[in-house]
Amino acid sequence: MAYIPFTNEQLIRANTVDLVEFLRLKGEKLERCGKEHKLVYTDSYGKHDSIMIHGSNWYDHKNQIGGGAIKFMQQFYGLSFPIAVQTLLGKDCEQLTHKPADDISEKEKAEFSLPPENKTMYRVFAYLTKQRFIAGQVVSHFAHAHTLYEDAQHHNAVFVGVDESGVPRQASRRSTSTYTKAFKNTVEGSDTKYSFAHFGESDKLFVFEAPIDMLSFITLYPHEWQKNSYIAINGVYEHPLIQALKSHESLRQIVLCTDNDEGGRDGAERLRDILHDAGYDRVSVLSPCHKDWNEDLKALNGQPALPGTPSRRKQVYFDKVRQLSNLYCRTDKLTSQLKYAYKNAQYRYLAEYALAGSAYFMRVKDESSGFVALQNKLIKSYRGYSDKGKLATKLHELSQRFKVAIADVQRPGRTDEQSIETAKKLYDLADQAIRVSTEMELMQPVQEQTEEEELDEDYAEFDMSYG
Repeated sequence: MAYIPFTNEQLIRANTVDLVEFLRLKGEKLERCGKEHKLVYTDSYGKHDSIMIHGSNWYDHKNQIGGGAIKFMQQFYGLSFPIAVQTLLGKDCEQLTHKPADDISEKEKAEFSLPPENKTMYRVFAYLTKQRFIAGQVVSHFAHAHTLYEDAQHHNAVFVGVDESGVPRQASRRSTSTYTKAFKNTVEGSDTKYSFAHFGESDKLFVFEAPIDMLSFITLYPHEWQKNSYIAINGVYEHPLIQALKSHESLRQIVLCTDNDEGGRDGAERLRDILHDAGYDRVSVLSPCHKDWNEDLKALNGQPALPGTPSRRKQVYFDKVRQLSNLYCRTDKLTSQLKYAYKNAQYRYLAEYALAGSAYFMRVKDESSGFVALQNKLIKSYRGYSDKGKLATKLHELSQRFKVAIADVQRPGRTDEQSIETAKKLYDLADQAIRVSTEMELMQPVQEQTEEEELDEDYAEFDMSYG
């Protein structure tokens, strides 16, 4: 295709298209999950729902990839960059069809069947106990339950997910060779509503990213482990977890044991929000000391272990919020202050003026206390998983929030309810200004810092009437 010289304005407009509305018009299936929407589609491996969409931003929690609207069109529909941009701008260049490399029609979709089982599982048992340090009794338990075995062809470890009747519906394979690159995949035709799990009698469910994490945790904490329930959801997307909770209504206490890295932390936050929206209020997060639970197990056995990694995005955002100074609001100058800071890309000042204005329009007795309470609210409500867009997308969102806030601030006279609405818009403007500033800093190499997420104890309980 010939080169098309798109303008910056066209690229920003294309990359900030509301994907939810766009995909609905294209006939794609979307399900609402809290503030996000889940894209549901089927390919040769079965039904998938790991892609979450929020406005123009998307993230695939299974494949750990995401971005703006243009990248979505390239990844999901396999379009070239120019065709993706033209399609998003409203030029119907071609009929859109989700065609990953291995996609086949629904009629030709492979039926699920377990890989042939080896007569013994010596290799798998040796790999899990000698290389991964998982207790032999734990491996034997799942082998006797027929949810763990060794396949005959490649001697991979096969982890089986069964339905409510104990019928195998899903399986994932993990190579056991220590001489080649690790191999793992989901068996064709698997129903991804199910995954490797154990269900006990208590009301507590421990949730893991992968089967080996789950087995490692049980090895680390073996006391009466069979009384509790455990599930490996093969990533950080929620479908197997939601299905397990529907099938086992007694499970009310959920412990998210995701990896101690940015993907695991963001995934735990997202899962916790989804569970809260579904009515589960006893949700906690338990992180390993090292990168994951098997690394903890390695360290316990005197082996080198990969360290955990804090979320740098969250660190930077939190630091910028804490560094904000209360400039106090003068309503006669607020509009000019906001305009000057925005025009000159002074995003810290923009956030400070906007947050001070928000505290003022909240009409609290002590604006200084209100400002600190809003800082704490920014920290408490920030979600890294919903802040994955590129800088251009965030700048566009900032321009939209700026226009809305300026128009509202300039309105003559307001009721108490209108004053609260003004406070909300200024708060949103401050939040987006910090997100833009955070993204700009993340584009520069910096030294790692220690994450701190503590709220100011004096103001953590300040009564906020919105959010």
